[in-house]
Amino acid sequence: MSADPRAVLTRPAPEPDHTVAYGDHPDHVADLREPAVSEPAVSEPGGDGPARPLVVVVHGGFWRSEYDRRHTGPMAAALAALGYPVAQVEYRRTGQPGGGWPNTLTDVLAGVTALPRLAASAMPGRVPDAPPILVGHSAGGHLALYVAATAPAAVGGVLALAPVADLGEAYRRDLDSGAVAALLGGGPDEVPDRYAAADPRALVPIRPRTVVVHGERDRQVPVAMSRGFVAAARAAGSDMTLVELQECEHFGLIDPESAAWPAVVDALRSLHEDHRRIDAASRSR
Repeated sequence: MSADPRAVLTRPAPEPDHTVAYGDHPDHVADLREPAVSEPAVSEPGGDGPARPLVVVVHGGFWRSEYDRRHTGPMAAALAALGYPVAQVEYRRTGQPGGGWPNTLTDVLAGVTALPRLAASAMPGRVPDAPPILVGHSAGGHLALYVAATAPAAVGGVLALAPVADLGEAYRRDLDSGAVAALLGGGPDEVPDRYAAADPRALVPIRPRTVVVHGERDRQVPVAMSRGFVAAARAAGSDMTLVELQECEHFGLIDPESAAWPAVVDALRSLHEDHRRIDAASRSR
């Protein structure tokens, strides 16, 4: 385990196997990683497609331009080594032209919607004809939840890692010195319609199966936010689980060398099993 939890943000990772564009802007791209050769690329028993669903990684960084998809390279490479086809989606962020409301959100929505087709074309035989599982960290967790709430048919499941799942509370706590106001253009009293449209807390129930994983030592996004969000989502009828990790801070959730990583993999595998059962049921109809 790294002594500095932030070391994962700059750790080198293997280059992606492909990069595809889902739109016209330079940030409308995604890096693709092929699943490990050692894992079966053929169907699971009783199926006729690839064994692993596409995993779309949505990076965090409080929606700011200082952070891009490259810092999720170690995580994406580790997931590909487990046999998952992986896409690291990029999007416009605050601090750059076109970033913020509404483009940051609609970019990710467009990317998630297009990536199954683009990934299947770039990686023939490796990507199933089924909605992807979204893995979002921090602000990326917010964006993954937003897409799941807005376009549930396009999402096979969500693994939200320390998500900013309550934008109103994040604004009140002033997370990352005004990050939510920079994203939405103001506070809840100034732009209430934007919070109503973008805040996962306001968008429950969320239909796709969701697992939220959060470290109790997280100083960037307090675990209390996930506790409140998951309770509200479950009360509204969402199929959602919260996994709390006692010795985990914010960055260990995306670090394959951390003690938290096995719990992240277990959560993804549980979503994968749900994904497989739902896909098998839909094929049998």
